Amino acid sequence: MAANTIPIYTKLGQISYNSTTLTTANTAKDGTGTTQLIFTAGADGGRVERIRVRALGTNVATVLRIFINNGSDPAVAANNVLYAEKTIAATTLSEAAELALNELPTTTDPTAFPLVLPPNYRLYCCIGTTVAAGLKVTAIGGTY
Repeated sequence: MAANTIPIYTKLGQISYNSTTLTTANTAKDGTGTTQLIFTAGADGGRVERIRVRALGTNVATVLRIFINNGSDPAVAANNVLYAEKTIAATTLSEAAELALNELPTTTDPTAFPLVLPPNYRLYCCIGTTVAAGLKVTAIGGTY
């Protein structure tokens, strides 16, 4: 017998972001090292619709990595899985033109989001190259 025959919607919207500015490189591909928490699913789980990345000024190119964590210590590699990556182009601060918006899902990976997470699972992010001005990462979704 099929479960959930009617669409399920999130109960509460959730907009989460990294509390500090991402500037430091982390070359680990296992979710350990310098990462930032960007989303925590609630006691009944959660759904992430998309992730937005904004440069805060002049930066060199880097890559954003998104890791799914099972709700346990992210310093333990077995608790994390590399889920998605997004190339972030170099930026130059301007007071006359907008800086590029970077967003996941991407056209090369359109099925990465929305992402439904089990109860208490978390998303962490990191960057592959040290940048000067930094990046802010925002996860947009909700909890069940």
